[in-house]
Amino acid sequence: MSSTPRRRLRLDPRLVLGVVLVVASVGGVVALVTSLDRTTVVYTAAHALSVGERISTDDLVLADVRLGAAGDNYLRAEALPADGAVVIRSVSAGELVPRQSLGEPDDLDVTSVVVTSAGQLPEGVVPGARVDVWAATQESAGAYGAPRVIVVGAQVVRSIESSSFGGAGDTAVEIVVPRSDVAVVLDAVAGKSAISLVPTDRPLGSAK
Repeated sequence: MSSTPRRRLRLDPRLVLGVVLVVASVGGVVALVTSLDRTTVVYTAAHALSVGERISTDDLVLADVRLGAAGDNYLRAEALPADGAVVIRSVSAGELVPRQSLGEPDDLDVTSVVVTSAGQLPEGVVPGARVDVWAATQESAGAYGAPRVIVVGAQVVRSIESSSFGGAGDTAVEIVVPRSDVAVVLDAVAGKSAISLVPTDRPLGSAK
């Protein structure tokens, strides 16, 4: 009595490959969604952080945000030293604090000076803003030479409106400048030059 030979089941390699690709794709989507849903607790700036400023937790606010792999680039709660840190790159108010914006005092090549700006300050001269410092040398009483830029890209720390500085309407402003420019700034102040601060930052969408 003869038996009918059984047919062997043959899998199409293309079908197997398709199943593998579908499984891999679904796994990748699940991993991506999981990573995006994971939050990281990092610090944001409670106010504008100026170069040279030593900050503590009083200057920062914790925020729970979704950053994915980029979370390691920002300052986590546990990463701030107990004695604070020094700002070596400015951070705007409300901005996430990059780890590279903080360092040690030895990392600084800048310092702060106070200058008196002649007349009313431009609208853009606010804490954290970048300004060019212009000075016009006093040649005689009430007469000044042509203004020139003595510092490019100084950073504003704060303004001090007081009648004890300069003349009526003048405003004293603390700025951060490179140490190499301190001498020329102090020389302009001592020589009673007319100093003006011109903002260089212009936020996107602001009026020209």
